[in-house]
Amino acid sequence: MNKVILFDGECNFCDSSVQFIIKRDKKALYKFAAIQSDVGQERLRKHNVPANIDSFILVDGEQCYYKSSAALRVCKDLTTGWKLLYCLLIVPRPIRDYFYNIVAKNRYKWFGKKDSCMLPSPEVKKRFL
Repeated sequence: MNKVILFDGECNFCDSSVQFIIKRDKKALYKFAAIQSDVGQERLRKHNVPANIDSFILVDGEQCYYKSSAALRVCKDLTTGWKLLYCLLIVPRPIRDYFYNIVAKNRYKWFGKKDSCMLPSPEVKKRFL
């Protein structure tokens, strides 16, 4: 269980992103936990994630990545052309995160909030912590 993605469990965009990753993570390298869950909160504490971080978070072993760095590192392990997005890590982080922050700040307004959690299939359910 080396690679865990922490996501906003109330956000429609975040949920769609998790579904997108699941479909393209053919090796099932990633596990998932909502930031709001007990597991998510425990991971945040373990990795000393600042309370003001409003981000998609990747915990990869002992490393923790936020915002665009997390998203692009996940792309590296996805199928087909999505791997190519990984090379965007050469763009300076402040520039990448500027655009990431625009989407993050507007995600509820643009995509809405969830009233209930999705019910995953038993196979997919195993990937959630």
